[in-house]
Amino acid sequence: MRILHTMLRVADLQKSISFYTDILGMRLLRRKDFPDGKFTLAFLGYGDESENTALELTHNWEVSSYELGNAYGHIAIEVEDVYAACDAIKSKGGEVVRDAGPMKHGSTILAFVKDPDGYMIELLGSKK
Repeated sequence: MRILHTMLRVADLQKSISFYTDILGMRLLRRKDFPDGKFTLAFLGYGDESENTALELTHNWEVSSYELGNAYGHIAIEVEDVYAACDAIKSKGGEVVRDAGPMKHGSTILAFVKDPDGYMIELLGSKK
C-alpha cells in the first residue's frame, strides 16, 4: 500500500496551480474538466504518479471560497535547505508565515508557507 494523493479544494484553480508550480516547483501532471459535475481536477507533484504521491486540487466551478476548519494541519515538503527555500519562495511572491529556524522544543529546521487558499505547507530540511 502507498498514499496516492492528498486532495485540497481550491477557489481559484489557476492561482493555485501557479503557486504549486511556480513557487513550490511542482509539475502539473494532469488536469481534467468534468462539465456535468461542474468541477475540475488537477494533479501536481514532483514526479510521476506511479512512484510519487501527488497533490489533487479540486475546483468546484460555482464555489468562490472555503472554510478551512480547525482539523487541517499541513502538508510537509522536504527541501534541501529550508533557509534557501524560504528566500526563493519570498522572491517569487510566496507568503512565508513562519521563517526558517529550529522547531520549538527541538532542533529540526522548519518553516511554514501559506498557499492562496490559506492551506499551510511545512518545509523540512533533508534528513540525508
